[in-house]
Parts: sequence; structure tokens; C-alpha cells
Amino acid sequence: MEKLLALDVGLARIGVATCDPLGITVRPITTIQRRTRRDDFARLAQIVQEEEIQSVLCGLPLNMDGSEGPQAKTVRKWAMRLAHALRVLCPHPLPIILWDERLTTFAAQELMAEKNLSEYDDDALAAVIILQNYLACKKRGDPQDFGRIDLPPRGE
Repeated sequence: MEKLLALDVGLARIGVATCDPLGITVRPITTIQRRTRRDDFARLAQIVQEEEIQSVLCGLPLNMDGSEGPQAKTVRKWAMRLAHALRVLCPHPLPIILWDERLTTFAAQELMAEKNLSEYDDDALAAVIILQNYLACKKRGDPQDFGRIDLPPRGE
């Protein structure tokens, strides 16, 4: 297994969560208030290095029928830019795995109400749910693929 960083990317905020290297426990890290792309990518690179992350899981906002709308296309473009930024800001490039995030914000809001998790916000908890869903599918061996970005190291 590998240590993953999960992102719930919104227009105003980015929810961030991670798991242990075995993929057993998942925890929210923070919610980044979006500023500029440069600032956002620098903060994510800092988290990647602090948490010793090997791959980034980026929530893909698909339509309810599974198709991609304008927001999913925007997130795909943003994920590619993140991959390029991390290749420059980190010692080595990290794969970006795109994953279905349908209904995760709704599930996060329900979880907050049910468990009285007021110390977290729904963006960070949505990232937790994205990561839990990914890990569960991987454990079951479900061959779901929503895309992956693998850049070569700088200079290649």
C-alpha cells in the first residue's frame, strides 16, 4: 500500500485527508481556503512533504448518471496543473488518481450531524469519504478507473 492524500476540490475550498501507509485509518487534515493557484499548490506540496505522501487522490465531480460535466472537466484540468506543480515543488513527481466524488459532500454533512463532528468542516470530511470509498474499492478489487496522471521526473 501507499500513503495517499485525498482532495475534495471546490471553488472556494479544498478539503484534505490522508490515510496511514496500510490504508487502514483515514483522517481529515485541513481545509485550504483557496487563494491563488500558486498558493494552493505550494500549501499542498508542503502537506505532501510533511505527510510523506506517495500519491494524490483527487475527487472528480461526476454527474449523477456518471457522465462528466463542465465541473469535472475543470477538475481534470486543475489536477493536471497540480501534477505539474508537484513535480517542480516536490523531490519527485506524484501520481494523481481521479476518483468519483458523487454525494460525498452530502455524506459528510450527514456524518457531521450524526456524530456531532463540529471540529471539522464538510470539505475535509468529504475528502475522508472520497478516500474511504477508494480504499474500499481497491480492497474489493473493483476495477474502477476515472483517470490517472503520471508525469515523468523533471528533465525526462
